[in-house]
Amino acid sequence: MLAQAKDTSELMVDLAYAALYFGDPDMAEEVGELEEDMDDLVHDMRAVCVLAARHPREADEMASVLQVISAIEGIGNAAVDIARIVTHNLGIPRELVADLSNAEEVSHRVRVRENSHLARRPLSDLELPVQTGMRVVAIRRGREWLTEVDGDSLCTPGDVLFLRGSPAGIFRLRELAAAPPWDPPTMPEDGTLTDLDRAVDVLVEMKNISEAAVGLAYSALVLRDQGLAAEVRHLEDRLDEMKDRLELWVLRAAAQDLDPSPLRGLLHLSQAAEELGDQAQQMVWLVEQKEQLHPILALALGESDDVVVRVPVAEGSRAAGATLGSLRLDIEPGFHLLAIRRGGRYLYRPTSDVALEPGDELIASGPDEGHPMLAALCGWTLEEDDETGEQELKPLRSAHT
Repeated sequence: MLAQAKDTSELMVDLAYAALYFGDPDMAEEVGELEEDMDDLVHDMRAVCVLAARHPREADEMASVLQVISAIEGIGNAAVDIARIVTHNLGIPRELVADLSNAEEVSHRVRVRENSHLARRPLSDLELPVQTGMRVVAIRRGREWLTEVDGDSLCTPGDVLFLRGSPAGIFRLRELAAAPPWDPPTMPEDGTLTDLDRAVDVLVEMKNISEAAVGLAYSALVLRDQGLAAEVRHLEDRLDEMKDRLELWVLRAAAQDLDPSPLRGLLHLSQAAEELGDQAQQMVWLVEQKEQLHPILALALGESDDVVVRVPVAEGSRAAGATLGSLRLDIEPGFHLLAIRRGGRYLYRPTSDVALEPGDELIASGPDEGHPMLAALCGWTLEEDDETGEQELKPLRSAHT
């Protein structure tokens, strides 16, 4: 249930931003329906925690589970707040919709056509996270929504796939779906930087930082990493500062000759982004305080759709000395780089011009099937113990010759 709740909360955030991007009330309503599923999950999990704690030591461990459950619930609530911008017609500046195209990860939708490469094939065969750097988060089939998507899910002609990932993969995705060319939203540029432009830029950065904070928080829990936990707290502090700046610029923009109604959506969205950061901080508090973590946390988070991995860069590997832009990890093997650990410090959300160095540790999330490929890029082969199921990195010969 914990793994399902984590995946559901992330799906809610994906659909909420997609609903905002496409102005789609149906997608926004779907977020509300997922909230009902989340409420049921949260209630059942809390009941299980109460029943499972029979001794004081078990109660301490279960307290950590309850705190993570509350944080996941808070992430889902923030997604509902984002969706309300669409369902309640709060308005959003068109500049923001266009600027969302520059976010590190974007949402996209595409229809499966009869004679396309996607038609009548299961998602496991398509390997879209590897081929395009985008993953399917939901499928709309007629009036029915399929939100529990796995490798066995079949793409039938007429399905509308909703995906999330690197914007660089959109064009390849549309080729596979035999979809017509797509032009992302744009806005006219007159060369003048207004207060509204500044507010929009800050909000897109808040979106990126809040999502990075959540990803790093899950990583900190799985890896029990104090450094990652400290980085999440730093990101949450930045979100607070950015929200204050955004409010000031929105107020200044409202004093100009602008329709004030779309500005409500900006303020609403900034509050939701800050809430995502707050919930990430709640999760890493357990690591910072060295609280006793129940083993179910690492197990459940490891069973979610995306896995969090730590892979060092070996001397002589393909990754050593290469820039992230040239490696295109988000396209193949389909991993999103959360942070690089270098010399005891973390570089979060590294840009494409960052060159990897031997000894760097990559902390990334992505599809389990892409893990061996990521390991190979960094000079390792991923081997799994047949009895225990534990995975181990062993040097590739090519990385040392």
